[in-house]
Amino acid sequence: MNARVVIAEDAALFRAGLTRLIEDRGHQVCAAVGDGDALLAAVAEHQPDVVVVDIRMPPTHTDEGVRAALEIRHQHPRTGVLMLSQYIETKYTSRLLEGNAAGAGYLLKERVADVAEFADALERVATGGTALDPEIVGRLLRASRRADGVATLTARERHVLALMAEGRSNAGIAGTLLVSDGTVEKHVTSIFGKLGLPAGDADNRRVHAVLRYLN
Repeated sequence: MNARVVIAEDAALFRAGLTRLIEDRGHQVCAAVGDGDALLAAVAEHQPDVVVVDIRMPPTHTDEGVRAALEIRHQHPRTGVLMLSQYIETKYTSRLLEGNAAGAGYLLKERVADVAEFADALERVATGGTALDPEIVGRLLRASRRADGVATLTARERHVLALMAEGRSNAGIAGTLLVSDGTVEKHVTSIFGKLGLPAGDADNRRVHAVLRYLN
């Protein structure tokens, strides 16, 4: 898809680089701003498909980006939010995904250097998917061992669920694990069963499975 994007990043050079990278992939950058208030105004004006927002922005460089992202999730639920950070901050991941992981992502800034991976994450979030940095998923995995149902999963099922949390499709998981699509489908079905997720829309069940895992 050709997504409409708003960028919020206070470092002008990095902001310009993001703009160029995103536009080179065929997307439209509607606005590129440097603080949370300007981000909220740009989203209200342009109604983008997705925003890319730094967690720490002026004036305090603490959680301004997160607070703006959460307001966007509440006021503009159809707009995806892809947060960027220099650090692994799992508390912000939980706040972003609370209640619904659809259209949400959190990547470390170093991941932007892998253009294909960053572009794939941006496009997934813009279309209602989830994209979490593998390092963040690993940290959450270690913190989630007592979650209901998750403890009953086998090591391979936990690996599959971690890849689902990163936002990978069944085909993507199969390619990573070097197994067939059918094998992945069996693992996913088993995960849904152990987590007590009823039959229904597959995409919704994936989101609920990821939320159970992360919480």
